[in-house]
Amino acid sequence: MSVFSRMSDIVNSNINAILDKAEDPAKMVRLIIQEMEETLVEVRSTTARTIADRKELRRKIEYQSAEVDSWEEKAELAIRKGREDLARGALLEKQRAAKFVDSLNSELQLVEESLEKMQEDIQTLSTKLVDAKARQAAILVRSKTAKARLGVRRQLSQRNVDDAMVRFEQYERKMDDLEGEVESYNVEQQSLAEQIDELDDSVEAELESLKSKMSKTRDSQA
Repeated sequence: MSVFSRMSDIVNSNINAILDKAEDPAKMVRLIIQEMEETLVEVRSTTARTIADRKELRRKIEYQSAEVDSWEEKAELAIRKGREDLARGALLEKQRAAKFVDSLNSELQLVEESLEKMQEDIQTLSTKLVDAKARQAAILVRSKTAKARLGVRRQLSQRNVDDAMVRFEQYERKMDDLEGEVESYNVEQQSLAEQIDELDDSVEAELESLKSKMSKTRDSQA
């Protein structure tokens, strides 16, 4: 189904209102432009045919007007020749031709009014088409930006963020446990080293004690 069902729909339409109701403004603006272009081609074609009809009507009016003048001249000639019967017949033909001219003039007036309205519609549609094309790029950019932002928002919804934080905390806890295990090995290694250091200290103390004892023994012997 087309965006616009009639020419008047386009001419009288409010593009902003149409886009506000559209689920996909970018797609809608493309459809609007396409519909406007197609309608503009159709209206211009119709206008061209109507202009041709106007030219034909004007030729007919010109021809029939000449016929009116011609029958009047024939009636005058018949009167000059004393043939009133022929003059009456000529005047009847003149009246028929004159009525036909009046009918053609009425038809021409309608065609002129129709052409005037078509020209106004073409101008209005052309203006709306230029406006729609000028705004199409901006609308497409806004649509892409909005879709991108929507995708990000969906990915970063509150539930997803909370889940991510829970997983982050779990990994952080695992790292804490791993670092604690490393530290426990360091403590064990440090304890062993301290024990060796204490062992070294006891040997030195025993050595000093032995030396002191031996010194006392020499002193007592002397």
